[in-house]
Amino acid sequence: MSSSYKNYFILIILSVIWGSSFILMKRGLEEYTDMQVAALRLFIAFLSLVPFLYPALKKLKKKNIIPLFITGVIGNGIPAFLFTKAQTTLESSFVGMLNSLTPIFTLFLGIYFFNTKPSISNISGVIIGFLGAILLYLSEVSSLYTINVSVFLVVFACLFYGASVNVIQKYLAEMNPIDISAIAFLYIGPFAGYYIFSTDFVEIASTKNGLYSLGYITILAILGTSFSVVLFNKLIKDTSAIFAASVTYLIPIVAILWGVLEDEPIKYKHYIGICIILCGVYLVNKKKSNLE
Repeated sequence: MSSSYKNYFILIILSVIWGSSFILMKRGLEEYTDMQVAALRLFIAFLSLVPFLYPALKKLKKKNIIPLFITGVIGNGIPAFLFTKAQTTLESSFVGMLNSLTPIFTLFLGIYFFNTKPSISNISGVIIGFLGAILLYLSEVSSLYTINVSVFLVVFACLFYGASVNVIQKYLAEMNPIDISAIAFLYIGPFAGYYIFSTDFVEIASTKNGLYSLGYITILAILGTSFSVVLFNKLIKDTSAIFAASVTYLIPIVAILWGVLEDEPIKYKHYIGICIILCGVYLVNKKKSNLE
C-alpha cells in the first residue's frame, strides 16, 4: 500500500472511531456524570498505554517535556471534559458538526503562531470541507440551534485540538506516535484516576446499568482515545497538521451511516455534502505545485 493510500486509510479508520465516539459518550452519560465520563475515559486510556510508558520515558528528551505536557493537557485532557459537558445539553450530531471547526483553527493557528505555510489548495480544501460539513448539518435540522454556553465549550475544545495538532507537528515530529501518547497521558491519567475514585463511581459501577455504561466508556477510552490518538499522532507525523485535522470533516458522514443502520433515509443533500467534503479532504492533502 502506497503512503498516500495508507494515510487515507488511517483517516477513514479515525473518522469511523471518532464518529462513533459521540454515541458512546451518550451511553456513558446515562449513568455517570459528565465529569465522571471524561475522567474515566482519560484514566482507562492511560492504563491501556502504561505498558508503553517505560520504553517511552527512556527515550524522552528534555526539549519534548513541555510540548508533551501541552499535548496531554490541552490536546486530550481539557477537551474530554468540554465535550462530555457539552453533550449534556446538545445533540451528538450537532456536536459532531461543531467539531468540524478543528481544521479551521489548525490552519490559522499554524499560520500565525507556528510559521506553517499551507498551499492555496490546502486552504481551499479546509474551506470547502467546512462548507460540506455545514451542508450535511443543515440537511438534518429544520432550524438553527440557539447559541448557548455548551456551543462555546465545543468551540474551545476545537481550538485546543488545533493548538495541540500544531505542537505535535512542529515540536514532536521526531518522536514515535506511541511514545507521544503514552507520555502525554501520564500528565492527565493519574489525576483523572484520583478524581474518579473520589466520587460515587464504585457504587454506580456495581449496578447493572452502571456496568453497561462503564463498558461503553471503556470502548470509548481504548478505541476512541488511546488507540485513535496513536493513529492520529502518526497521521500528523506522516502528512500535515491540516490533513490530520480534516478527519473531523468525515465525522458527519459516519453519523449519516449510523442513521442508515437505523433505517433512516439518505437525502440528496447528503450526497452533495459528502462529495464536497471529499473534494475538500483531497485538496487539503494536495502537495504544493510550482505555481503556489
